Amino acid sequence: MNDVELLRRFLDDMLVEHGLSANTLEAYRHDLEGLADHLQRRGTGWIAAGRDDLAQWLEVMVRERLAPASMARKRSSAGRMFRWLAARELRLDDPTDLLEGPKRGRRLPKVLSEADVEALLAAPDRNDDLGLRDAAMLETLYATGLRVSELVSLTTDALDEGFGFLRVVGKGDKERVVPIGEMALASIQRYQRRSRPVLLGKRAVPDLFVTHRGKGMTRQNFWYIIRRYALLAGIQMELSPHLLRHSFASHLLNHGADLRGVQMMLGHSDISTTEIYTHVARERIKEVHQRFHPRCGGG
Repeated sequence: MNDVELLRRFLDDMLVEHGLSANTLEAYRHDLEGLADHLQRRGTGWIAAGRDDLAQWLEVMVRERLAPASMARKRSSAGRMFRWLAARELRLDDPTDLLEGPKRGRRLPKVLSEADVEALLAAPDRNDDLGLRDAAMLETLYATGLRVSELVSLTTDALDEGFGFLRVVGKGDKERVVPIGEMALASIQRYQRRSRPVLLGKRAVPDLFVTHRGKGMTRQNFWYIIRRYALLAGIQMELSPHLLRHSFASHLLNHGADLRGVQMMLGHSDISTTEIYTHVARERIKEVHQRFHPRCGGG
């Protein structure tokens, strides 16, 4: 069986045995046909390829400046092919096991500056019923770092006005208590007093934030709302609700908050997830240093 036939059989098995999607199969095909061409140029093939052949393949990708994520995907595709061959006793090993994988840098989340957040929070018209609701939602999101799914799922009994806390049901139906802050609390109270009854009309729903039709707010609705206010605020960065969550965490750490406390407020089960924001804070410090230090290009 030649190399072309082996690859065809592999892809057929991936479809039949594992039910992979057409897009995934096409990605495998693209990755493995490129490797097959490389092996052919080196005078070898799927059965006889060794570590050096695969190392040269990775070196070519490095010279071509392929992204680490793309290199990792191609290496994974190759590994699956070689393991398939070994399972059918067509070869003894997977040569990718002996390779040092490409380093994949962890992508830092984008955050808004504090000035941009202030501009965003000031964008809604608080003399308008919808604007008052939108202001309350934006204030709450930035004050608590909620996921947008958590925000739109809030009910009226989630708010403890006396103590200034929200009860939030997060991932895995885990409940946590999050402080809301005076400004966000006042914004919610104004919305509940003036705007929510008008939006509801004669309807009665448990949702804290409702649409102009008197129904519970959805993620999609809020997505459009926040993008519209980003335009009004003159924010150039493409804005999503999650960006305010990132900004909440980063700004807290910038001002000296405890990492463990931020973890609890965000609802992260593993503190390593929260630690990414310490990297954001460090990058911000480096940026400020480079911009303003007289020996680093600053004025």
